[in-house]
Amino acid sequence: MLKKVAVLMGGFSSEKKISLKSGDVIFNNIDRSKYEPFKVIVEKYRWHHIDQNNQLFEVCFDDFSIFKNEEKIVFDIAFIIIHGPPGEDGLIQSYFQLKNIPYTGSDSYTSSLTFNKRDCISVLSKYDIPVANSIHLNYGESFSTEKIISKLGLPCFVKANRSGSSFGVFKVNKKEDLENFINKAFKFDNEILLESYLQGTEVSVGVMNYKDEIRVFGITELITENDFFDYDAKYNGNSKEITPANISSEQKELVSKLSIKIYKKLGMKGFTRSEFIIIKDQAYFLEINSIPGMTNESIFPKQAKINNISIKDLCNEMLEQALN
Repeated sequence: MLKKVAVLMGGFSSEKKISLKSGDVIFNNIDRSKYEPFKVIVEKYRWHHIDQNNQLFEVCFDDFSIFKNEEKIVFDIAFIIIHGPPGEDGLIQSYFQLKNIPYTGSDSYTSSLTFNKRDCISVLSKYDIPVANSIHLNYGESFSTEKIISKLGLPCFVKANRSGSSFGVFKVNKKEDLENFINKAFKFDNEILLESYLQGTEVSVGVMNYKDEIRVFGITELITENDFFDYDAKYNGNSKEITPANISSEQKELVSKLSIKIYKKLGMKGFTRSEFIIIKDQAYFLEINSIPGMTNESIFPKQAKINNISIKDLCNEMLEQALN
C-alpha cells in the first residue's frame, strides 16, 4: 500500500505565496509508485486538503486525518514545505513530534534556532564562524542612534529577527533614516537585529545530507541591481544568480567547509541554504534557511540539477530519511 504523504504548504507569514509555489513543485515531483501525495494548505486556525477539483477537506488534528468521499484517510508522513512560520520556526514540527508522526527536515529545536537570526549567530560564533558586528533590540527598548552607528558604522542593516525572504530588512545609508527603518522592522517582529555592512561577494550554498553524505550541492553568486538582495531582487527578476559562483577555488573550498560545518554543528536535516559574504580570504555567515524555496526559479533545485539530481530524487531522499 502506498504511503500517504501530506505536502504541507502555505503558513501564515508574508512568505505564504512562495510556499504555495514550492508546495506545488514538491507535490508534482513525489514518486507516485511509492507514495500518494495530498496537498494540505496550512492556515492559522485550520488546515485543509485541497483536491484536483479545488474541493476542501478539513484536517483533523487528533490523528492527522481527513474524511474524503466517506472514507477516513490518515496521513503517514508530512512533507513540510512552509517558508516562515509555522514551518521554519519549529512550531509545526512540535505538533508532529508530539503525535509521533514522521516529517521531513530539521526538528523543532533546530528549526526554531535557525529561524532566530540573533540566536543562530550567537551559537555559531562559538564555533569560530565569522559573522558581522551586530546589535539586538527588543520592541519598546530604548536605543541611541549615535551608539548604534558608532559600533556598526554606515551603511548598516536593520533586520526583523525572525523573518524570511528579506521581509523586514532595510539598508541604512544615512543616519537620519536609522530610526525610521528600526520602527519599520518592528512591524515584522518584536525583535530586530542591526548588523554592520559587509562589502563583498554574496553567495548562497546549498547543503543536504544526500544518501548518507553531507554534501554541498552548489555555490550560487547573488548579484542584484537593487541596493541589496531584497524581496524585489529575489522574486521580481532584479538580480542575477550565477551557478557556479564566479569565485576562486580557495573561496569555494572555504564556504563549502563552513557550510558543512554549520550543517553539522546545528544538527540540520534535509535540504538547506546558507548565505555568506566573501571578502578576500574570509567568509562571513549571514543566515541559514532550513526550508529553502523549491520553486522552478529557486536556487537549490538549480544547484541540484547541476549535480544531475532531480527534484523527484530530492523528494524521494527526504521522505526516505523521514520514514527511517
